[in-house]
Amino acid sequence: MLKKILVKGPALSRSGYGEQTRFALRALRSRSDVFEVFIINIPWGRTGHITDTGEETQWIHKTMAKTAAYAQTAQGSPQFDLSLQVTIPLEFEKIAPINIGYTAGIECSKVSPKWIEKSNATVDKIITISGHSKNVFENTKYNVTNQQTGEQVANWGLTVPVGVVGYPVKQTDPEPLDVEFETTKNFLVVSQWGPRKNLDNTIRWFVEEFKDDPDAGLILKTNMASDSIMDREFTSHRLKRLLSEAKAWGVEDRKCKIYLLHGELTEGNLTWLYQHPTMLALVNIAHGEGFGLPLFEAAYNGLPLVTITWGGQMDFICKKNKKGKLVPHVARVNYDVAPVQAAAVWEGVIEKDSMWAFAKEASYKNALRDVTEKQKHHRNLADNLKKEILANFDENTLYEKFVSFLHEEPDEEVAEWLKKIEKISEL
Repeated sequence: MLKKILVKGPALSRSGYGEQTRFALRALRSRSDVFEVFIINIPWGRTGHITDTGEETQWIHKTMAKTAAYAQTAQGSPQFDLSLQVTIPLEFEKIAPINIGYTAGIECSKVSPKWIEKSNATVDKIITISGHSKNVFENTKYNVTNQQTGEQVANWGLTVPVGVVGYPVKQTDPEPLDVEFETTKNFLVVSQWGPRKNLDNTIRWFVEEFKDDPDAGLILKTNMASDSIMDREFTSHRLKRLLSEAKAWGVEDRKCKIYLLHGELTEGNLTWLYQHPTMLALVNIAHGEGFGLPLFEAAYNGLPLVTITWGGQMDFICKKNKKGKLVPHVARVNYDVAPVQAAAVWEGVIEKDSMWAFAKEASYKNALRDVTEKQKHHRNLADNLKKEILANFDENTLYEKFVSFLHEEPDEEVAEWLKKIEKISEL
Protein backbone atom coordinates (compact mmCIF):
# COMPACT_ATOMS: atom_id res chain seq x y z
CA MET A 1 0.00 0.00 0.00
CA LEU A 2 1.27 3.46 -0.90
CA LYS A 3 2.22 5.81 1.94
CA LYS A 4 0.18 8.99 1.95
CA ILE A 5 2.62 11.88 2.34
CA LEU A 6 1.50 15.48 2.75
CA VAL A 7 4.00 18.04 1.47
CA LYS A 8 3.35 21.47 2.97
CA GLY A 9 5.48 24.20 1.44
CA PRO A 10 5.65 27.05 -1.10
CA ALA A 11 5.37 24.76 -4.11
CA LEU A 12 4.69 27.62 -6.55
CA SER A 13 7.00 30.26 -5.09
CA ARG A 14 10.02 31.66 -6.94
CA SER A 15 12.27 31.42 -3.92
CA GLY A 16 14.85 29.17 -2.33
CA TYR A 17 12.15 27.46 -0.28
CA GLY A 18 10.06 27.14 -3.42
CA GLU A 19 12.91 25.33 -5.15
CA GLN A 20 13.35 23.10 -2.08
CA THR A 21 9.68 22.16 -2.23
CA ARG A 22 9.84 21.33 -5.93
CA PHE A 23 13.01 19.28 -5.44
CA ALA A 24 11.27 17.28 -2.70
CA LEU A 25 8.27 16.73 -4.98
CA ARG A 26 10.50 15.49 -7.80
CA ALA A 27 12.22 13.11 -5.41
CA LEU A 28 8.89 11.75 -4.19
CA ARG A 29 7.58 11.41 -7.75
CA SER A 30 10.64 9.31 -8.56
CA ARG A 31 9.25 6.76 -6.09
CA SER A 32 5.62 6.63 -7.11
CA ASP A 33 5.76 2.97 -6.11
CA VAL A 34 6.16 4.03 -2.47
CA PHE A 35 4.39 7.38 -2.01
CA GLU A 36 1.07 8.95 -2.86
CA VAL A 37 1.73 12.68 -2.76
CA PHE A 38 -0.58 15.41 -1.48
CA ILE A 39 0.27 19.12 -1.48
CA ILE A 40 -0.72 22.14 0.59
CA ASN A 41 0.76 25.21 -1.08
CA ILE A 42 1.71 28.06 1.25
CA PRO A 43 2.83 31.62 0.40
CA TRP A 44 6.44 32.60 0.95
CA GLY A 45 6.82 36.26 1.84
CA ARG A 46 6.34 38.59 -1.11
CA THR A 47 8.15 36.39 -3.62
CA GLY A 48 6.88 35.86 -7.15
CA HIS A 49 4.96 32.78 -8.26
CA ILE A 50 5.54 30.11 -10.88
CA THR A 51 3.28 30.93 -13.82
CA ASP A 52 4.52 28.57 -16.54
CA THR A 53 2.34 25.79 -17.92
CA GLY A 54 4.97 23.07 -17.94
CA GLU A 55 4.31 19.49 -16.90
CA GLU A 56 5.60 19.95 -13.35
CA THR A 57 3.47 23.04 -12.70
CA GLN A 58 0.38 21.30 -14.09
CA TRP A 59 1.05 18.27 -11.88
CA ILE A 60 1.39 20.50 -8.80
CA HIS A 61 -1.96 22.16 -9.51
CA LYS A 62 -3.65 18.78 -10.08
CA THR A 63 -2.17 17.40 -6.87
CA MET A 64 -3.31 20.45 -4.90
CA ALA A 65 -6.83 19.93 -6.28
CA LYS A 66 -6.67 16.23 -5.33
CA THR A 67 -5.61 17.24 -1.80
CA ALA A 68 -8.55 19.62 -1.46
CA ALA A 69 -10.96 16.95 -2.69
CA TYR A 70 -9.52 14.41 -0.24
CA ALA A 71 -9.93 16.85 2.63
CA GLN A 72 -13.58 17.35 1.70
CA THR A 73 -14.34 13.64 1.50
CA ALA A 74 -12.58 13.16 4.83
CA GLN A 75 -14.84 15.87 6.30
CA GLY A 76 -11.95 18.15 7.05
CA SER A 77 -9.83 15.52 8.82
CA PRO A 78 -7.73 13.79 6.15
CA GLN A 79 -5.36 11.08 7.32
CA PHE A 80 -1.74 10.95 6.18
CA ASP A 81 1.06 8.54 7.02
CA LEU A 82 3.67 11.27 7.20
CA SER A 83 4.18 14.96 6.52
CA LEU A 84 7.07 16.82 4.92
CA GLN A 85 7.06 20.49 5.93
CA VAL A 86 9.21 22.83 3.85
CA THR A 87 9.61 25.94 5.95
CA ILE A 88 11.46 27.42 8.91
CA PRO A 89 11.19 25.49 12.20
CA LEU A 90 8.92 28.12 13.79
CA GLU A 91 6.20 26.83 11.47
CA PHE A 92 6.69 23.10 12.06
CA GLU A 93 3.63 21.32 13.41
CA LYS A 94 2.27 17.85 14.17
CA ILE A 95 0.18 16.86 11.18
CA ALA A 96 0.71 13.12 10.82
CA PRO A 97 2.06 10.17 12.84
CA ILE A 98 5.52 10.97 11.41
CA ASN A 99 6.54 14.58 10.71
CA ILE A 100 9.72 15.66 8.94
CA GLY A 101 10.94 19.24 8.75
CA TYR A 102 12.75 20.27 5.58
CA THR A 103 14.49 23.59 6.05
CA ALA A 104 17.36 25.68 4.73
CA GLY A 105 18.34 26.27 8.32
CA ILE A 106 20.13 29.46 9.25
CA GLU A 107 23.01 31.29 7.60
CA CYS A 108 24.69 32.43 10.80
CA SER A 109 26.36 30.62 13.72
CA LYS A 110 23.39 29.58 15.86
CA VAL A 111 19.69 28.84 15.64
CA SER A 112 17.05 30.47 17.78
CA PRO A 113 15.98 28.66 20.97
CA LYS A 114 12.44 28.92 19.60
CA TRP A 115 13.55 26.86 16.58
CA ILE A 116 14.99 24.19 18.87
CA GLU A 117 11.93 24.10 21.11
CA LYS A 118 9.51 23.86 18.16
CA SER A 119 11.59 21.22 16.38
CA ASN A 120 11.90 19.01 19.45
CA ALA A 121 8.16 19.25 20.08
CA THR A 122 6.79 18.69 16.59
CA VAL A 123 9.05 16.80 14.17
CA ASP A 124 10.76 13.43 14.19
CA LYS A 125 13.60 14.38 11.83
CA ILE A 126 15.01 17.40 10.06
CA ILE A 127 16.43 17.49 6.56
CA THR A 128 18.55 20.51 5.74
CA ILE A 129 20.45 21.54 2.64
CA SER A 130 24.08 21.91 3.68
CA GLY A 131 26.73 20.83 6.11
CA HIS A 132 26.83 24.35 7.52
CA SER A 133 23.13 24.23 8.42
CA LYS A 134 23.49 20.78 9.97
CA ASN A 135 26.44 21.89 12.07
CA VAL A 136 24.62 24.95 13.35
CA PHE A 137 21.53 22.94 14.29
CA GLU A 138 23.54 20.32 16.15
CA ASN A 139 26.08 22.63 17.80
CA THR A 140 23.73 25.33 19.10
CA LYS A 141 23.40 24.94 22.86
CA TYR A 142 21.76 27.07 25.53
CA ASN A 143 21.70 27.13 29.32
CA VAL A 144 17.99 27.25 30.22
CA THR A 145 15.65 26.97 33.16
CA ASN A 146 12.86 24.40 33.27
CA GLN A 147 9.77 26.58 33.73
CA GLN A 148 7.90 23.83 35.59
CA THR A 149 10.59 22.62 37.98
CA GLY A 150 12.96 25.61 38.11
CA GLU A 151 15.85 23.23 37.35
CA GLN A 152 18.85 24.67 35.46
CA VAL A 153 19.58 22.77 32.27
CA ALA A 154 23.03 23.12 30.70
CA ASN A 155 23.77 22.53 27.02
CA TRP A 156 20.13 22.27 26.05
CA GLY A 157 19.70 21.76 22.31
CA LEU A 158 18.18 19.82 19.47
CA THR A 159 17.21 16.21 20.18
CA VAL A 160 15.98 15.09 16.75
CA PRO A 161 18.35 13.78 14.04
CA VAL A 162 19.46 16.05 11.19
CA GLY A 163 20.35 14.91 7.68
CA VAL A 164 21.83 16.77 4.71
CA VAL A 165 20.65 16.61 1.12
CA GLY A 166 21.90 19.31 -1.26
CA TYR A 167 20.40 20.44 -4.53
CA PRO A 168 20.91 18.43 -7.72
CA VAL A 169 22.28 19.68 -11.00
CA LYS A 170 19.54 20.83 -13.38
CA GLN A 171 20.80 21.15 -16.94
CA THR A 172 18.84 23.80 -18.82
CA ASP A 173 19.22 25.08 -22.36
CA PRO A 174 20.10 28.79 -22.49
CA GLU A 175 17.32 31.24 -23.34
CA PRO A 176 18.73 34.62 -24.46
CA LEU A 177 17.55 37.81 -22.80
CA ASP A 178 16.79 40.90 -24.84
CA VAL A 179 19.69 42.84 -23.34
CA GLU A 180 23.10 43.92 -24.57
CA PHE A 181 26.19 44.48 -22.48
CA GLU A 182 28.51 47.25 -23.66
CA THR A 183 31.32 45.89 -21.53
CA THR A 184 33.53 42.85 -22.17
CA LYS A 185 34.73 42.09 -18.63
CA ASN A 186 31.56 41.38 -16.71
CA PHE A 187 30.81 40.05 -13.24
CA LEU A 188 27.40 38.66 -12.30
CA VAL A 189 25.45 39.00 -9.06
CA VAL A 190 22.22 36.99 -8.52
CA SER A 191 20.82 37.96 -5.15
CA GLN A 192 17.92 39.60 -3.35
CA TRP A 193 18.78 42.93 -1.71
CA GLY A 194 18.87 42.71 2.08
CA PRO A 195 21.22 42.95 5.10
CA ARG A 196 22.58 39.40 4.74
CA LYS A 197 23.47 39.64 1.07
CA ASN A 198 25.96 42.53 1.49
CA LEU A 199 25.09 44.07 -1.87
CA ASP A 200 26.05 47.62 -0.89
CA ASN A 201 29.68 46.59 -0.39
CA THR A 202 29.57 44.23 -3.37
CA ILE A 203 28.71 47.20 -5.59
CA ARG A 204 30.75 49.91 -3.88
CA TRP A 205 34.01 47.98 -3.78
CA PHE A 206 33.56 46.92 -7.41
CA VAL A 207 33.12 50.55 -8.44
CA GLU A 208 36.18 51.60 -6.46
CA GLU A 209 38.30 48.87 -8.04
CA PHE A 210 37.19 49.42 -11.66
CA LYS A 211 36.32 53.12 -11.63
CA ASP A 212 38.71 53.84 -14.50
CA ASP A 213 37.89 50.77 -16.63
CA PRO A 214 35.12 51.34 -19.25
CA ASP A 215 35.23 47.63 -20.18
CA ALA A 216 34.33 46.41 -16.66
CA GLY A 217 30.68 45.74 -15.83
CA LEU A 218 28.69 44.49 -12.83
CA ILE A 219 25.40 42.83 -13.79
CA LEU A 220 22.90 42.80 -10.93
CA LYS A 221 19.99 40.36 -11.09
CA THR A 222 18.31 41.60 -7.95
CA ASN A 223 15.15 42.86 -6.29
CA MET A 224 14.01 44.14 -2.92
CA ALA A 225 11.23 41.60 -2.34
CA SER A 226 9.38 40.63 -5.53
CA ASP A 227 9.36 40.93 -9.31
CA SER A 228 6.63 43.58 -9.42
CA ILE A 229 6.85 46.90 -11.29
CA MET A 230 6.72 48.77 -7.99
CA ASP A 231 9.56 46.66 -6.63
CA ARG A 232 11.60 47.50 -9.73
CA GLU A 233 11.16 51.19 -8.95
CA PHE A 234 12.24 50.64 -5.33
CA THR A 235 15.25 48.60 -6.42
CA SER A 236 16.28 51.09 -9.11
CA HIS A 237 15.98 53.95 -6.62
CA ARG A 238 18.09 52.07 -4.07
CA LEU A 239 20.81 51.44 -6.65
CA LYS A 240 20.83 55.05 -7.90
CA ARG A 241 20.98 56.35 -4.34
CA LEU A 242 23.96 54.11 -3.59
CA LEU A 243 25.83 55.14 -6.75
CA SER A 244 25.16 58.80 -6.00
CA GLU A 245 27.51 58.41 -3.04
CA ALA A 246 30.45 57.62 -5.33
CA LYS A 247 32.10 61.00 -4.79
CA ALA A 248 32.23 60.26 -1.09
CA TRP A 249 34.15 57.08 -1.98
CA GLY A 250 36.69 59.09 -3.95
CA VAL A 251 35.17 58.19 -7.32
CA GLU A 252 34.69 61.37 -9.31
CA ASP A 253 34.07 59.98 -12.79
CA ARG A 254 32.92 56.35 -12.85
CA LYS A 255 33.75 54.61 -16.12
CA CYS A 256 32.77 51.03 -15.20
CA LYS A 257 29.17 50.04 -15.91
CA ILE A 258 26.43 48.82 -13.57
CA TYR A 259 23.50 46.93 -15.13
CA LEU A 260 20.23 46.22 -13.33
CA LEU A 261 18.21 43.15 -14.33
CA HIS A 262 14.88 43.03 -12.55
CA GLY A 263 11.86 40.84 -13.05
CA GLU A 264 11.07 37.21 -13.59
CA LEU A 265 13.79 35.18 -15.29
CA THR A 266 13.47 31.59 -16.42
CA GLU A 267 16.04 28.95 -15.57
CA GLY A 268 17.07 29.18 -19.22
CA ASN A 269 17.61 32.94 -18.89
CA LEU A 270 19.90 32.37 -15.91
CA THR A 271 21.79 29.66 -17.81
CA TRP A 272 22.32 32.16 -20.63
CA LEU A 273 23.78 34.64 -18.16
CA TYR A 274 26.05 32.02 -16.55
CA GLN A 275 27.32 30.99 -19.99
CA HIS A 276 27.57 34.46 -21.53
CA PRO A 277 30.96 34.87 -23.27
CA THR A 278 31.68 38.20 -21.55
CA MET A 279 30.97 36.88 -18.03
CA LEU A 280 34.16 36.43 -16.01
CA ALA A 281 32.70 35.25 -12.69
CA LEU A 282 29.71 35.13 -10.39
CA VAL A 283 30.28 37.28 -7.31
CA ASN A 284 28.88 36.46 -3.87
CA ILE A 285 30.23 38.02 -0.67
CA ALA A 286 27.07 37.52 1.36
CA HIS A 287 27.56 37.20 5.10
CA GLY A 288 26.26 33.65 4.97
CA GLU A 289 24.38 31.19 2.75
CA GLY A 290 22.23 28.23 3.67
CA PHE A 291 23.41 26.62 0.44
CA GLY A 292 24.04 29.31 -2.17
CA LEU A 293 21.93 28.17 -5.13
CA PRO A 294 23.15 30.81 -7.65
CA LEU A 295 26.74 29.92 -6.74
CA PHE A 296 25.93 26.28 -7.32
CA GLU A 297 24.18 26.91 -10.65
CA ALA A 298 27.01 29.13 -11.88
CA ALA A 299 29.58 26.51 -10.86
CA TYR A 300 27.99 23.61 -12.74
CA ASN A 301 27.69 25.89 -15.77
CA GLY A 302 31.46 26.40 -15.64
CA LEU A 303 31.48 30.03 -14.50
CA PRO A 304 34.30 31.01 -12.07
CA LEU A 305 33.26 32.10 -8.58
CA VAL A 306 34.36 34.99 -6.37
CA THR A 307 33.27 34.14 -2.82
CA ILE A 308 34.20 33.46 0.78
CA THR A 309 34.87 29.98 2.15
CA TRP A 310 32.27 30.05 4.93
CA GLY A 311 28.69 28.87 4.84
CA GLY A 312 26.61 26.43 2.84
CA GLN A 313 28.65 26.81 -0.38
CA MET A 314 31.47 24.85 1.25
CA ASP A 315 29.59 21.68 0.31
CA PHE A 316 30.31 22.17 -3.39
CA ILE A 317 33.10 24.71 -4.00
CA CYS A 318 35.87 22.29 -3.02
CA LYS A 319 37.67 19.62 -4.99
CA LYS A 320 40.19 17.02 -3.82
CA ASN A 321 43.80 17.56 -4.90
CA LYS A 322 46.25 14.75 -5.67
CA LYS A 323 46.90 14.26 -1.94
CA GLY A 324 43.19 13.88 -1.24
CA LYS A 325 42.87 17.28 0.45
CA LEU A 326 39.78 19.35 -0.26
CA VAL A 327 40.75 22.66 -1.83
CA PRO A 328 38.36 25.53 -2.69
CA HIS A 329 38.27 26.07 -6.47
CA VAL A 330 37.23 29.71 -6.38
CA ALA A 331 38.71 33.19 -6.33
CA ARG A 332 38.86 33.16 -2.56
CA VAL A 333 37.84 36.21 -0.52
CA ASN A 334 39.13 36.40 3.03
CA TYR A 335 36.74 37.23 5.83
CA ASP A 336 36.25 37.78 9.56
CA VAL A 337 33.54 36.09 11.61
CA ALA A 338 31.79 38.69 13.77
CA PRO A 339 28.36 39.45 15.32
CA VAL A 340 25.48 40.07 12.90
CA GLN A 341 24.45 43.66 12.22
CA ALA A 342 21.61 45.11 14.29
CA ALA A 343 19.56 45.47 11.08
CA ALA A 344 19.77 41.72 10.51
CA VAL A 345 18.43 40.69 13.94
CA TRP A 346 15.05 38.97 13.51
CA GLU A 347 13.04 37.94 16.55
CA GLY A 348 12.80 34.17 16.71
CA VAL A 349 15.06 33.66 13.70
CA ILE A 350 18.41 35.52 13.83
CA GLU A 351 19.64 35.99 17.38
CA LYS A 352 21.44 39.23 18.28
CA ASP A 353 24.50 37.33 19.52
CA SER A 354 24.76 35.26 16.32
CA MET A 355 27.87 35.47 14.16
CA TRP A 356 28.49 35.38 10.43
CA ALA A 357 31.18 36.27 7.91
CA PHE A 358 32.27 39.73 6.82
CA ALA A 359 34.27 39.79 3.59
CA LYS A 360 37.47 41.84 3.68
CA GLU A 361 37.45 44.75 1.28
CA ALA A 362 41.04 44.43 0.07
CA SER A 363 40.73 40.67 -0.47
CA TYR A 364 37.51 41.09 -2.48
CA LYS A 365 39.09 43.71 -4.72
CA ASN A 366 42.18 41.55 -5.20
CA ALA A 367 40.00 38.57 -6.15
CA LEU A 368 38.11 40.64 -8.74
CA ARG A 369 41.37 41.89 -10.22
CA ASP A 370 42.90 38.41 -10.20
CA VAL A 371 39.96 36.98 -12.15
CA THR A 372 40.31 39.79 -14.68
CA GLU A 373 44.05 39.35 -15.16
CA LYS A 374 44.23 35.53 -14.93
CA GLN A 375 41.14 34.46 -16.84
CA LYS A 376 42.60 31.20 -18.14
CA HIS A 377 43.62 30.10 -14.62
CA HIS A 378 40.19 30.76 -13.18
CA ARG A 379 38.47 29.06 -16.11
CA ASN A 380 40.57 25.98 -15.44
CA LEU A 381 39.54 26.06 -11.77
CA ALA A 382 35.92 26.43 -12.82
CA ASP A 383 36.11 23.57 -15.33
CA ASN A 384 37.55 21.25 -12.68
CA LEU A 385 34.90 22.28 -10.17
CA LYS A 386 32.17 21.75 -12.76
CA LYS A 387 33.35 18.15 -13.32
CA GLU A 388 33.36 17.54 -9.56
CA ILE A 389 29.82 18.85 -9.14
CA LEU A 390 28.45 16.93 -12.12
CA ALA A 391 29.93 13.74 -10.67
CA ASN A 392 28.62 14.22 -7.12
CA PHE A 393 25.32 16.09 -7.41
CA ASP A 394 23.52 13.84 -9.85
CA GLU A 395 19.76 14.27 -9.78
CA ASN A 396 18.81 10.61 -9.35
CA THR A 397 21.42 10.04 -6.65
CA LEU A 398 20.12 12.94 -4.57
CA TYR A 399 16.50 11.88 -5.10
CA GLU A 400 17.40 8.47 -3.70
CA LYS A 401 19.26 10.01 -0.78
CA PHE A 402 16.37 12.31 0.02
CA VAL A 403 13.73 9.60 -0.11
CA SER A 404 15.81 7.18 1.95
CA PHE A 405 16.10 9.71 4.75
CA LEU A 406 12.33 9.77 5.10
CA HIS A 407 12.56 6.38 6.77
CA GLU A 408 16.22 5.83 7.64
CA GLU A 409 18.77 7.37 9.94
CA PRO A 410 21.42 9.53 8.23
CA ASP A 411 24.60 7.70 7.28
CA GLU A 412 28.09 8.41 8.61
CA GLU A 413 29.50 9.73 5.33
CA VAL A 414 27.98 13.14 5.97
CA ALA A 415 29.72 13.47 9.31
CA GLU A 416 33.10 12.73 7.78
CA TRP A 417 32.51 15.27 5.02
CA LEU A 418 31.54 17.92 7.57
CA LYS A 419 34.75 17.39 9.53
CA LYS A 420 36.76 18.07 6.37
CA ILE A 421 34.70 21.16 5.57
CA GLU A 422 35.26 22.57 9.06
CA LYS A 423 39.03 22.25 8.69
CA ILE A 424 38.96 24.12 5.38
CA SER A 425 36.86 26.92 6.86
CA GLU A 426 39.42 27.44 9.59
CA LEU A 427 42.31 27.95 7.16
